Amino acid sequence: MTDTPPVAAAPGSSSHTFTLAAPILRGEIAIDALTIRKPSAGQLRGLSLQNLLALDISEILNVVPRITMPPITGAEADMLDPSDVAEIGGAIRDFFMTQGERKLLQMVIEQNTPKS
Repeated sequence: MTDTPPVAAAPGSSSHTFTLAAPILRGEIAIDALTIRKPSAGQLRGLSLQNLLALDISEILNVVPRITMPPITGAEADMLDPSDVAEIGGAIRDFFMTQGERKLLQMVIEQNTPKS
């Protein structure tokens, strides 16, 4: 479906693209990569932000059809490989990280990165 390999976006960006562990089969078309867009407020309507940020599987699966490119259906979201759902959840969580959380994460990474 894609001509170039997907590349993950930098933390804090408005979208993340990744290759699916298990492609979505839609007739004769195989969707092997998804782009997850940062949701707008309207796309979060009817969801619990607290549950979404806690990476509740039901909330993730409810928002996925609203924020994926190419668009996927709720039934297709339900069939995603668990590792793909985990990656989508991580992308969603990244969209909502505060500056303080980003600084703390950067400090932890720097402290645990071997010095050369």
